[in-house]
Amino acid sequence: MDHQRSGTRITVVLDAGLLREAMRLTGIRTKREVIVEALNTLIRIREQGPALERLRGAIDWEGDLAEMRKGRVFDGGC
Repeated sequence: MDHQRSGTRITVVLDAGLLREAMRLTGIRTKREVIVEALNTLIRIREQGPALERLRGAIDWEGDLAEMRKGRVFDGGC
């Protein structure tokens, strides 16, 4: 769902480092586009929460996690 609407002009102070990093990671060239993308992403993520909650327990899964994890290397990091 695209939540872009007619423009509202605001003045806001943003962390320049965060903005540069977002532009670097996304390849988006303008600050405005980065902010719009960030807002759209936030909305999509928050909209997913209730949908995922409704799915909780709705899927039967059979498997052996211990078996699936055999051979994996875990270095203790996240």
